[in-house]
Order: sequence, then structure tokens, then C-alpha cells
Amino acid sequence: MAMTRELYGILGTKYVPLLIRRFSLWSTKKDPDLESALSRNKRWIVNSRLKNIILRCPNQVASVKFLQKKFKTLDLQGKALNWLKKYPCCFHVYLENDEYYCRLTKPMMTLVEEEELVKDTQEPLLADRLAKLLMMSVNQRLNVVKLNEFKRSFGFPDDYVIRILPKYSDVFRLVNYSGRKSSMEIELLLWKPELAVSAVEAAAKNCGSQPSFSCSLPSTWTKPWERFMEFNAFPYISPYDDHGDLVEGSKESEKRSVGLVHELLSLTLWKKLSIVKLSHFKREFGLPEKLNAMLLKHPGIFYVANKYQVHTVILREGYNGSELIHKDPLVVVKEKFGELMQQGLYEYNHRRYLANLEKKREKGIESLKPVVRKKDRNHDGDDVAEEENHGDRPGGLFDPEERKRFYQILFSDTQ
Repeated sequence: MAMTRELYGILGTKYVPLLIRRFSLWSTKKDPDLESALSRNKRWIVNSRLKNIILRCPNQVASVKFLQKKFKTLDLQGKALNWLKKYPCCFHVYLENDEYYCRLTKPMMTLVEEEELVKDTQEPLLADRLAKLLMMSVNQRLNVVKLNEFKRSFGFPDDYVIRILPKYSDVFRLVNYSGRKSSMEIELLLWKPELAVSAVEAAAKNCGSQPSFSCSLPSTWTKPWERFMEFNAFPYISPYDDHGDLVEGSKESEKRSVGLVHELLSLTLWKKLSIVKLSHFKREFGLPEKLNAMLLKHPGIFYVANKYQVHTVILREGYNGSELIHKDPLVVVKEKFGELMQQGLYEYNHRRYLANLEKKREKGIESLKPVVRKKDRNHDGDDVAEEENHGDRPGGLFDPEERKRFYQILFSDTQ
């Protein structure tokens, strides 16, 4: 009864804040490098979505009015025109018949073509990646609706179902055993033994050692290291092996679950996944009910971050500081996109600075306080630039409420 009162607050609202606090407490000791890596994709994700919208328009030209409506679906406030003008290297805005239109710049179109070329050349690898996901699942089937939540994390294109499955009809097929539209599943038809090798096993084979996890914690973390060594002493269990007879809560079951999450993260582009979305696959992958607790129990393997109540798990060994060690070709293209965005944003801010400087000179102000822009302080760029552009205006990116909504989008796995 006491638990019921706490959960539903039937004796008063004082129980609700208590519940919220308990859910918001769990996280890992902050790692500045990994926190930076986690937030870096905010430099391009919104513009990537705008790019895709423009590409789907007739002649790949969109009116700013149309983009304004789509802009709102991103939970962003303000004028789309102002946003587009901040990135002149990405978007060409022009006036025609008293109406503003936007199309992608030539450098942007070059990156679009490069990205499509990468997707085409990587189709066999994407097919193998999809097969590996199905091979780890309990019934070698995954729900299409659920998998769509992860498609960009694994590098799958939006049209992966019609782009990949027909070409590999001997490996995959679409099934629907319940008849409901939302129950459509991708089923594995062909088990490939050569793919049933995890990243841990591959690394061990290269080193001529037994499969085991690596710990990426400072040596001064004595107790976590001791717990890691004790856990690592148990034999490694491949996530591709059938271990349906394991008892949940046992050391063997934990070893298998840690190995499975490790392998899932290894298959992603950015070596990270949203924990909320990952928990949607507990049944399909046989993950423990207390998934959050398991991830936090192994800080040497996983880094758990909490930004604006959005929890993300990162594979520590995938990074050297804040940089990915192995970059997928799609990641390389996306980083070029981020660099192009940053170049345009810097030019936009520089023009604004010169314009403001000229205005002050016209007013006769002799002494001007030097302006330190973010590019001079931090190569990641967008944070201060956005702050300079919006200031404390309501609805600006640094408005507290707006930031929450912004990051809810940015840290989803729809990049």
C-alpha cells in the first residue's frame, strides 16, 4: 500500500516530486570528453532534417513559409528565415515574387551526393549489420516500427526496408503473424556463421587472447576496477549464442546481457544509444528488466549520461577522449556537414560583428570591448554562437524551456 501511495500520489502531491527525484538521480560520474562527444551532433541534426525536407520538395526548392511549418515540428521557436540565414554555406535563401525560397548550396549538394554514394557502396555492410541484429534477437525477428527508432543509429537509410530486403531475399523476409499493421517484422532466413562473431571476440582473435571486456577507467578508481576484474574473470558469453536457459539475475545472464549491449553499441555509428529506446527491445533481445541498473554497474565498459532527462549509454572503448576511434564513412560525411555548417555560422557571426562595430563607430563610440567568439574558445562552435544570436530573448536556443525541448530532439537517435 505504501508503494501504491508513492507511485500514484493518492494521499497528496508530495509523493510525485519524490518519484521524479528517484528517477532522475541515476547517472555516471561526468566525463567531460564523452559529454562533449555526446552533444556534438547538435551541430548538424536540425539542419540535416531541413536538408531532407528540401530534397523532397519539387525541384528541391522550398518556400520559407513551408519550412516555417516544418520548423515548428522540431519544437523550435523563432523564424525559419533567421535560422536559414545563419548557415549561408548550407542554405541559399532568395527572394522571388515577394516570397522567400530556399535551396541547398552547391557545397551542400556535393555532400548529399557523397552521402548517397556512401550509402550505395555500403549496402552489403548494412545488410550484414541488419543480419547481425536479427541473429542476436531471441526469435531472429524484429518489429519494423521499433527498428525504425534505431535505423539512423545503425546507419540504415530511411528506405532500408525496400532498399535492402528485396536485394537479399534469401536472407530476409517481411512477416506479419498477427495481421496488424504495427506488427510487421523482419525475419532472418539465413544464419551466417561468419557474422556470428562479436567485436570482443574479433579483438581477442587479433591479439591471440581469450575474449574479455576492456576497462576504460583511470587506475585510481580502485573499487570499480576490482569489481570489473571480478566480473571479467567469468567466461565471456557471445551474444550470438543461444542461452535461453540462463536464469535472470545469475552471473552468466549478466555476462551475456553486458556482451549483447556491448555488441549493439559496437554496431552503431556513434557507439551510443538512447537507453529509453534500447529498453523497448528488452523482450526481443532478452535484456534484463533492470537494464538501467546493469549499465550503471559497469562504468568501465559503459558511460551513462543524463542530459535534460534523456539518458544515453556510450561505449567507452569506442572513444579516445572525445573522438571516435573508428569512424564509419557515413560519420565522416556527417562531420563534413558539421564543418560546412560551422563555416557558415562563423561567417554569419563575423558579418554581424562587423555590422555592429560599424554602427557603434557611427555613434561615436571610441572604445569597444573585444568580443571573444566561440570559435576562438572551443572548436565545437555552436553553443556560444547560438547564444550570441538569440541572447536572452524568449524562445531563443538558450532559453531554459526551449533548451529542454531542443535537446529532447537532439539526443534522440534520429540523427
